[in-house]
Amino acid sequence: MGAIIRDGEGRLLLVRRGRPPGKGLWSIPGGRVEPGESDAEALARELREETGLTVRIAGLAGTVDRPGPGGVVYEIRDYLAEASGGTLRAGDDAEEARWFTEDDLARLPLSPGLLDALTGWEVIGRPSGSSATG
Repeated sequence: MGAIIRDGEGRLLLVRRGRPPGKGLWSIPGGRVEPGESDAEALARELREETGLTVRIAGLAGTVDRPGPGGVVYEIRDYLAEASGGTLRAGDDAEEARWFTEDDLARLPLSPGLLDALTGWEVIGRPSGSSATG
């Protein structure tokens, strides 16, 4: 599960993964739901650990299915959220946390399927000059 967060300038918050899967790739911040947690509780915990920010969930952006090890398929729910406090910093399994314009996304090594999901959910438009499936 992940959070799609924009700053006051409309830029998107992305983190560069520090561990597999996706080490070195940029993605929206998020992680796993622990037993007994709601999505909102897990998202709040993961965002605090990964970015130093506290967040409020605004609603579900969409879901995607992603293959995992041993033939497992994970359903990933991504939420629209807004930062409500904290100071941005990379933590936990994030090597870096930064704000990017939509056009920046076309030039970044993104997690597979991220760009298509964000455009398909109409969270962003297709970045200028992009033919990537991100």
